[in-house]
Amino acid sequence: MTEQTLILDGARVAQDIKDGLVSRVKRLSEQGITPCLATILVGDDPASATYVRMKGNACRRLGMESLKITLDAGTTTEELIREIQKLNADPNVHGILLQHPVPHQIDERAAFDAIAIEKDVDGVTTLGFAQNAFGFAAYPSCTPAAIIAILDYYRIPVEGKHAVVVGRSPILGKPVSLMLLNRNATVTICHSRTKGLGDIVSQAEIVVAAVGKPKFIQGDWIQDGAVILDAGYNEGNVGDVDYEACLEKASAITPVPAGVGPVTIAMLLKHTVDAAEKQLG
Repeated sequence: MTEQTLILDGARVAQDIKDGLVSRVKRLSEQGITPCLATILVGDDPASATYVRMKGNACRRLGMESLKITLDAGTTTEELIREIQKLNADPNVHGILLQHPVPHQIDERAAFDAIAIEKDVDGVTTLGFAQNAFGFAAYPSCTPAAIIAILDYYRIPVEGKHAVVVGRSPILGKPVSLMLLNRNATVTICHSRTKGLGDIVSQAEIVVAAVGKPKFIQGDWIQDGAVILDAGYNEGNVGDVDYEACLEKASAITPVPAGVGPVTIAMLLKHTVDAAEKQLG
């Protein structure tokens, strides 16, 4: 690591976002509204259960309400959508999060798209994706929003930079590419099957790793001074970037854990508070 390498502390960014929510939650409470995030967990995947619990705890620490809906692993798409529609109709619920992944028999896209756009605080609907593409989504996908929040917090310029995004999922790689493009970056989208990937990444001034493979991004792919944002989280607290190797080259880098992850949860809370405030008109 060079003297100039900046560790992008996601825990610090997340705390700054949550600190800004305290007075807003209090003001809503004084008007009889408690921001409420409903989480839906289908099945008994332990990692998903942990994520849902973390989100619930984060809500409670801010004085928000967390409504947890747990459904059997054998739940059908139709049954899940009925539960989502109940939450859509509940004026006391401001945000809805369907924990990913869902069991194989469920049409996940149909379930996501059943979430009302005004309660899509996780940015998973097709309509939300389209709004993000046009640059006016109220609630962009939370991990892409977290990446942008980190860049903003540390005042890292995006305009005119060449950003390479490795990953193409509809709730991470694709939306963050669009958000960077809307900030006037030149964006190249790659994935695990891209030919000559190392050569492409080596041209990047900003690298977003979102491929879901541990230590996939190699140190010798990174140009000197690149900014690296690792959105991966794999078994053993390992990101998608070979952290130690990339640290030698980067001007700034997010660690795993305590990088993008905490900011993702903070953005989810912020979006839920935003949605509650919109209820006031």
